[in-house]
Amino acid sequence: MTTPTTPSPTPPARGRRRAPSRMERAAGRAAALQRPRVLLALLLLLALTCVMLLDGYLRAEVGGDQRVRTGASASDVPDAVLDGGPILTFPGGQATTVSVPDKTIVLTFDDGPDPTWTPQVLDILEKYDVPGTFFLVGSMVARHPGIVRDMVEQGNEVGVHTFTHVDLSYQSQARVTREIEQTQLALAGAAGITTTLFRAPYSSQTDAIDNYSWPVYESLGEDGYTSVFIDTDSDDWKRPGVSKIVEWATPEDGEGASVLFHDAGGERSQTIDALPKYIEKMKAKGYTFTTVSGVMADQQPAGAGLTDEQGLQAAHHEATGATLYEGKALIAAVAVAEWTVPALSAGLVIVGVAVMGRFALMLVLARRHHRQRNRRRFGWGPPVTGPVSVIVPAYNEKECIEATLRSLARSTHPVEIVVVDDGSTDGTADIAESLGLPGVRVVRQANAGKPAALNNGVRHARYDIVVMMDGDTVFEPDTVRHLVQPFADPSVGAVAGNAKVGNRRTLIGAWQHIEYVMGFNLDRRMYDLLRCMPTIPGAIGAFRREAVLQVGGMSDDTLAEDTDITIALHRAGWRVVYEEHARAWTEAPGSLGQLWSQRHRWSYGTMQALWKHRRSLTDKGPSGRFGRVGMPLVVLFQVVTPVFAPLIDVFTLYSMLFVDFRAALLAWLAVLGVQLVCAAYAFRLDREKYRYLLMMPLQQLAYRQMMYLVLIHSCVTALTGGRLRWQKLKRTGEVGTRAGGG
Repeated sequence: MTTPTTPSPTPPARGRRRAPSRMERAAGRAAALQRPRVLLALLLLLALTCVMLLDGYLRAEVGGDQRVRTGASASDVPDAVLDGGPILTFPGGQATTVSVPDKTIVLTFDDGPDPTWTPQVLDILEKYDVPGTFFLVGSMVARHPGIVRDMVEQGNEVGVHTFTHVDLSYQSQARVTREIEQTQLALAGAAGITTTLFRAPYSSQTDAIDNYSWPVYESLGEDGYTSVFIDTDSDDWKRPGVSKIVEWATPEDGEGASVLFHDAGGERSQTIDALPKYIEKMKAKGYTFTTVSGVMADQQPAGAGLTDEQGLQAAHHEATGATLYEGKALIAAVAVAEWTVPALSAGLVIVGVAVMGRFALMLVLARRHHRQRNRRRFGWGPPVTGPVSVIVPAYNEKECIEATLRSLARSTHPVEIVVVDDGSTDGTADIAESLGLPGVRVVRQANAGKPAALNNGVRHARYDIVVMMDGDTVFEPDTVRHLVQPFADPSVGAVAGNAKVGNRRTLIGAWQHIEYVMGFNLDRRMYDLLRCMPTIPGAIGAFRREAVLQVGGMSDDTLAEDTDITIALHRAGWRVVYEEHARAWTEAPGSLGQLWSQRHRWSYGTMQALWKHRRSLTDKGPSGRFGRVGMPLVVLFQVVTPVFAPLIDVFTLYSMLFVDFRAALLAWLAVLGVQLVCAAYAFRLDREKYRYLLMMPLQQLAYRQMMYLVLIHSCVTALTGGRLRWQKLKRTGEVGTRAGGG
């Protein structure tokens, strides 16, 4: 029987190309609008990755090299250098060393700046009016630019100590250049200067130069750098005690010396205590203090014209042009990383606790739900035996509609079937009519969307209970009977059924099968007991017709009309429950593109529905209960946690590559183990075959990442005020009359 409600569309003339429909044109425009947002979502993830890599590079976790060369031959190093002074220059390309004059001390400090120890060193130097030469690690400069600025303004001198504190004798020329240039950029951004001074990490006296490090010094010398070594070493890093530090730093017999201390790289309280004693001791011995440039100035011919201040800081040059702006950009990027990564780390802890808490809550409540609903004495009330109306909205479902209707015709519960053809152009309505199945009515309407089709079906329904399903879904014979039994309880306004993936034989189908069983149906058991079910699946749900009409029917305000009406029913005081035995087999998207479109719509629609019903947070009664219990759970578990869940994967990958591979792998496997336990229990409750769980590790590596991107894409769409229209998925009809077996 056919009930015309609006004129059916005129079929296209034979032999002419059909013009795109209104929905197809809208879908095309929507797809075009979404591409920039997909790109923006990917860029956000890329930016997060770059920030983490930058932070790791600052801490020498990315590209870190802990090798330190010892015992190498020095046969290629000139004897004059090996036996020379601690200051090595290359004027005119010729290696020349300079010694510190007698009764003169050049205080040098390595590995800073450190936010704890360097300011204390600077205070001591200022108190005693003594300059220092600080060889700075570029990554530390970038992280603490203010200290470097104070250091230079105080009259101290700075030099390059590489960016990540690596032994340059092991590195390529490109890496050496990068270590120097990045440190110079950091100095430019921090203090507006560059420097010509250099000290190699792990270097000591000139007699320790070997055949591997010598080419590095030669190359840097050709570029105008002065390499600085030491005469005496305080060995303060060994923490031998204050007296030993002072003793070991003191040169013999009034000789001048370049003396090494450390203002970073560890606990330096002994250095802080020893430094004033050392300065007082050396001043008492008649020593004066200067910088490396001060020593070099003393070697200048008389009348060179350098003032004392110019001599003390002659190695400094004002940063200008691109160097200055690139340096400031580096400092700004590091500041972002310094703030972002700790915040992300804290977020990771919160997400981890939330995820583990969710798993625990799901397991406990799912077990309780299963035991409660499967007790012999459990019942909703007197059996519901009266006929119900099944509404099948259909738009271009020619591949699936026959299997759907034939499955309903085999129902053990009396049903009328209302097929609402939403302006199909592929003959869906004609197929439905041609089957000649009893109790089937076809209602035709111009294309208006799924919510309008469902509302039209409700208006034509003859019975008080209406079952809503998709046109690509098949029911088992007992599905409707199980689905409507909860309506024996007059407080129940709607029932969610157990949607299962029918086309699970492909890899992408199997991944969705795991997700449906574990993520959706296990969740619904939890939400059922908490009385805050957020969504009745479009594939299978039953409603009191009275309740649907009370809340105004299916709304087209959002793209998730199923979530929208479910929340509306809660707010109206109706109870929404889950019936695990009412199973429907649906055709899941068969390609990554279709899956992306579907899940983007779901995620975005859910956000729209939550925003639409935001006032429930402050409402009283049933609406307030959902607002203060259900909505926070949905926001936490379906929006916030999934958005930040990629942190777990990003940090895991980061840790595997740059920190501790074994520990990170074990942590990831532990999380996977917890998920497998939850999934196995969900499969047990649904009596599913465990073999699909073998695909779960791969699902975590590939499928889950895509779902993260989809959710981020949806968040970007929501934040940018984008509009998304319903997009039709391509169907194959492979679910059949009884899908899912095997």
